[in-house]
Amino acid sequence: MVKIAFGSFPDSFSVDSIKAYVAEFFATLIFVFAGVGSAIAYGELTKDAALDAPGLVAVALAHGLALFVGVAVAANISGGHLNPAVTFGLAIGGNITILTGFLYWIFQLLGSIVACLLLKFVTGGKAIPTHGLAAGVGAGAGIVFEIIVTFGLVYTVYATAADPKKGALGTIAPIAIGFIVGANILAAGPFSGGSMNPARSFGPAVVSGNFTDNWIYWVGPLVGGGLAGLVYGDIFIGSYAPVPPAEGYA
Repeated sequence: MVKIAFGSFPDSFSVDSIKAYVAEFFATLIFVFAGVGSAIAYGELTKDAALDAPGLVAVALAHGLALFVGVAVAANISGGHLNPAVTFGLAIGGNITILTGFLYWIFQLLGSIVACLLLKFVTGGKAIPTHGLAAGVGAGAGIVFEIIVTFGLVYTVYATAADPKKGALGTIAPIAIGFIVGANILAAGPFSGGSMNPARSFGPAVVSGNFTDNWIYWVGPLVGGGLAGLVYGDIFIGSYAPVPPAEGYA
């Protein structure tokens, strides 16, 4: 059975936990700055032309590489979640407590907001692009898209990073996680935007003041992440003994 735990205040506010929150802030900032920055750069180079196939590939590559780096630099401190949906999925499987996970969310969201504020400053006030549904894509379809791609992301996190039987596979976890995000953006980008990450969508929404459809990028990723936690955490990992804290993914 899944092992959801609320946690305790002493544990969630320990020195190590605070370091983990700060690590999540900086890693999310790095990821969002590169990801959103790539979209702004594309608009600058093409004089704000509509996103075409080469542009989609470039943006997907930027997100994949940035996430690879973000996960890698935070992995030894916080586990390198960089994403409320990943944190939620890991909480469902008992890899992080609800209280600590909520604090992860706060610092992930702050990292995204600060990244977008910095982008607005260094680009001379250029508009911050936000996630949105393509023409002809309804809210229901958008949510399903986000559920599927986020399920793939969190499932990959479990398989390569959270599974105690991962062995040497854990060494490629950051790149595998970056690859699945890049691939999913190629698949979902032209339809739902391929967010997979409430923080990635929330920061641009706050800085731009445009919250249109932003709820979709909370509902879809959280449902997808939660389902991945249930499937991998409950069915495949099952009732495994907790791994030592130094080897865990949180």
